[in-house]
Amino acid sequence: MLLKSIRLGSNDLAKTRAFYDATFGTLGLAPCSTPDAYPIVMWDLGGVKFLLGPARDGDPCTHANGGTIILEAPDEDSVKAWHAAGLANGGTDEGAPEARPQARGAFGAYLRDPDGNKLGAYFGLSMG
Repeated sequence: MLLKSIRLGSNDLAKTRAFYDATFGTLGLAPCSTPDAYPIVMWDLGGVKFLLGPARDGDPCTHANGGTIILEAPDEDSVKAWHAAGLANGGTDEGAPEARPQARGAFGAYLRDPDGNKLGAYFGLSMG
């Protein structure tokens, strides 16, 4: 099986684009190339598409309770830059950059995007 995409909700695509362009840029990704007229924004995370947009039913988007998306950072400085970029672009702190005992000492940080979706960035995280 191959994961093709992850889609999260967004109530404000302009804020979402600014937040993810800034945070993903610190991890080496290019800015979103989805035209402004499209009803979604999208990035390619090495073959897996990461999409955000309004709920299809027309109701306001809400975040997942207990859901977290973890991103890989190339080094500790990138984790710090990712966290700072998120805070500067409408995100909220869910855990400052530091070594995480629950992750075998890997260096990580957590944010919520402008819509409340929870994200983490880690350097040195082993999933094995």
